[in-house]
Amino acid sequence: MIVLNGSSRENGNTVYLARLAVEGKEAKFIHLKDKQILPICDKRHDPQGFQPLNDDYDTLIKTVLEYDAIIFATPIYWYGMSGIMKNFIDRWSQSLRDRELDFKEKMKEKKAYVVACGGDDARLKGLPLILQFKYIFDFMNMDFCGYVIGEGNSPGEVENDHSACQQARNLLK
Repeated sequence: MIVLNGSSRENGNTVYLARLAVEGKEAKFIHLKDKQILPICDKRHDPQGFQPLNDDYDTLIKTVLEYDAIIFATPIYWYGMSGIMKNFIDRWSQSLRDRELDFKEKMKEKKAYVVACGGDDARLKGLPLILQFKYIFDFMNMDFCGYVIGEGNSPGEVENDHSACQQARNLLK
């Protein structure tokens, strides 16, 4: 199991829920904020295609492909996933065209989960984010196995959302 943390805070509310989800299981945490992932430069229709970039993305995506389950952990920023997470997923366009990687074929074998946390009525207003992930997973033929949305804005606030904490503990069961 790999947890991709899209938060700018290493120990924020989103990570708290993700840690509850993997409690007692072997899980590798990747903090996307600590990786250099350059923005996508769309070369899908360019005869030369995507060119290699000097960043951490290629190594990171190869690491992700080693795991059978992925938790996408993101705070709800402006009613969507964090920019760090979006930038990572945008680069999938490049991986889809990498013949050596066989990306889509390998990703369809993965179980996908989403852990999200935010303020401002997150359980309702975070649903479009969950739907966005569902569409991404559908496109990739990934098995979308579940999600948790927690309420919490200030650091540690999600710990008071007992329902989300319990859902996180049960996410992988």
